[in-house]
Amino acid sequence: MVARIRFDDDPCPVARSVNVIGDRWSLLIVRDAFDGSRRFSEFQRSLGIAKNILAARLRTLEEAGVLRGAPASEGASHREYVLTDRGRALFPVIVALRQWGEDQCFAPGEPHSRLLDRRTGRPLRRLEVKAADGQPVAPPDTAVEKVEDTEKTGQAGKTGKSGKPGRQSRQRKR
Repeated sequence: MVARIRFDDDPCPVARSVNVIGDRWSLLIVRDAFDGSRRFSEFQRSLGIAKNILAARLRTLEEAGVLRGAPASEGASHREYVLTDRGRALFPVIVALRQWGEDQCFAPGEPHSRLLDRRTGRPLRRLEVKAADGQPVAPPDTAVEKVEDTEKTGQAGKTGKSGKPGRQSRQRKR
């Protein structure tokens, strides 16, 4: 098996996030946790994943602070896994992936699941990326800005490509 490349020291937030939730099983485990799965057997039955792989992914998600494992509530020998605050913060990511999948991975009229608001029974509004002023933002409207360690710079800490305050080029690593 090929060793997985890690991005622990990468300055890009997307790269570091991939360390935690960047494989299909981890995202599907988080999805199932949002849907109410708590026990190893529930995740295994839902996903059809090999037990050794599931155990490894649950351990990784626990170590990353996304899930918390604890003895089952009724005192059985089973463990239950619940989302932590850090795990619950992934809800917009799961919703975005679901909405993207609805739009891009199904033919018109093809059956699929959808996420509903429990209060109204209606589908959720489409997620939109918005600027601080509330206006919609598209990729060309954004720029990546590197945030330097304020202990090293002694200032607000934001520098661009030249080392001076400003924005980085779009071609630079995010």
